[in-house]
Amino acid sequence: MERLLYFSVWSRIVTAVLLFWALDRHSYGYYTFLRWISCGVSAYFAYVAYENEKTAWAWILGIMALTFNPIIPFHLKRDTWHLIDFVSGILMAASIFLVKVNKRCRNEIL
Repeated sequence: MERLLYFSVWSRIVTAVLLFWALDRHSYGYYTFLRWISCGVSAYFAYVAYENEKTAWAWILGIMALTFNPIIPFHLKRDTWHLIDFVSGILMAASIFLVKVNKRCRNEIL
């Protein structure tokens, strides 16, 4: 169970770092990779927040998952993406402390 906790924290740390790193110039492949990672992690923790009855966080992370959706991507200007990446990185980092994986979620995963 501790491995799941470590995965829970590390997945969000890595995602937040990738979001902040996106503020620099990269190839298109990096941004595609970022969409997949951000969408997946955000969607999973939106579910965790919902299971923990943290409705506001479920909505925030759900909207993040939709924003970074790699299947039907949004095409926005670079400056707009920089703002979205920065705010999303902050929210992802904050979710480490505010959205915890509870026992019910652990049992459903394992």
